[in-house]
Amino acid sequence: REYAQGDDLRHVNWKLFARTNRLYVKQFDAETNMNLYLLMDVSGSMSCKNTGVSKLEYGAALAAALAHLALKQHDAVGLVLYADEVLAHLPPRSQPHQLSEVLRAIHGAKPQRQSNAARALPQAAELCKHRGIVVVLSDLFDDIDAVMQGIEQLRFRNHEVILFHLWDKWERDLPLEGHCRFHDLETGETLLTQADGVRDSYLKEVRQWCGELEVQCRNRAVDRVELTTDEPLDQALLDYLVKRAKSF
Repeated sequence: REYAQGDDLRHVNWKLFARTNRLYVKQFDAETNMNLYLLMDVSGSMSCKNTGVSKLEYGAALAAALAHLALKQHDAVGLVLYADEVLAHLPPRSQPHQLSEVLRAIHGAKPQRQSNAARALPQAAELCKHRGIVVVLSDLFDDIDAVMQGIEQLRFRNHEVILFHLWDKWERDLPLEGHCRFHDLETGETLLTQADGVRDSYLKEVRQWCGELEVQCRNRAVDRVELTTDEPLDQALLDYLVKRAKSF
C-alpha cells in the first residue's frame, strides 16, 4: 500500500520507489500458525463398544477431523498415543503429508493396558515442546487427581488444553435391566449384579464424578467437552467449534 505519514521507514519498498518514484510500504501477513497436539488415550477401556463405534474409533475420527482442519490452515499437528505411558509419538509438522502419518498412527492403534494418566500425561507434556493447543481425547477412567496432575503439566507449559471426554452411552446411562455381567476392559475383572438395583447409585456416582471433574477443569482453565459415541461426529464437532468461536 502507499506510504502514509508515521509508517515505519524500514518497511518502505525502495526498489518499487526507484521504478515508480512513489513510496509504498510492504505489508506482512500476521504470523498465526500454531501447534496442535493430539493426545489420544488408547488404554483398554477405550475399546468399549455397546452400540455403533467404540470410544477409540470415535476418538480416532475426531482426531483425524481436527488434524485435517489444522493442516488446511497450515498449522503444525503432532500426535501422542498413551495408556499407562506414552506408546507412540509424531512430532508436530505442517506439511500436507502429516495427515497421512496421523491417520496411519491412529487407525493402527490398538486398545491396550491400564490407564495411568499421572505417569503418561507428564511424559506427553515433555513432548509438547512449543506452546500451542493440546487436545486430549479420553474416557478419563482414572483417578481425577491423577488426570489433573497431568493436565497441570500441560498448563504449566502455557498450552491451551481442550479435553474431549468420551462416553459410551451405556456407560453413562446404564440402560440395562435384570441380571448383567459387567467386564472391566483394563483389569479383566467381572461383576454379576442386578442392573436395576444399582442404577440409581451408579448414576449418582457418575454425576458426582463428572461434577468434580468439571470443577477441577474450570479451576485450571481447561475446556471440557462431553461426547457420547452415538452423537453424529460432524454435528458434535461443528457445535463445539461454533461455541468456541462465540467465546472469543
